[in-house]
Amino acid sequence: MDIGDHGGMRCSPDLRQRVVECVRGGGSKAEVARRFKVGEASVYRWLKPGGLTYQRPGPRRARKLDWEQLRRHVGAQPDQTQAERARHFQVSRHCIWNALRKLGVTHKKKTGLFRTRPAPTKTVPPPSRAVRAPWQTPRVHR
Repeated sequence: MDIGDHGGMRCSPDLRQRVVECVRGGGSKAEVARRFKVGEASVYRWLKPGGLTYQRPGPRRARKLDWEQLRRHVGAQPDQTQAERARHFQVSRHCIWNALRKLGVTHKKKTGLFRTRPAPTKTVPPPSRAVRAPWQTPRVHR
């Protein structure tokens, strides 16, 4: 990788500012992109209003679900399903699943309850190879 090649990495605010100043100073967008070794799309994006500020990826708002309240709810009502909890907290079931996973809360299957075994079935022996119907005989291709 060349020294000036950013290779898909995020550009520093200083570099963004220099690119924008160069374009506003009269340089073409394509020429400035080649000079600073950034993509033309980045130059166009940085020239838009608010384009110089870096917006961190991730949630844009505070969590809707209070994890401690969820933990207390699980302790008080351990038999509720994730869908029931989602309706209670007014969030998606995936939100509940994700929070429970991150909190380390797992669902334990109840012990002490045994399934009854199904009744044994009568096994039918396979047909004898000696007796075959005409349509069951293998074809010999020549």
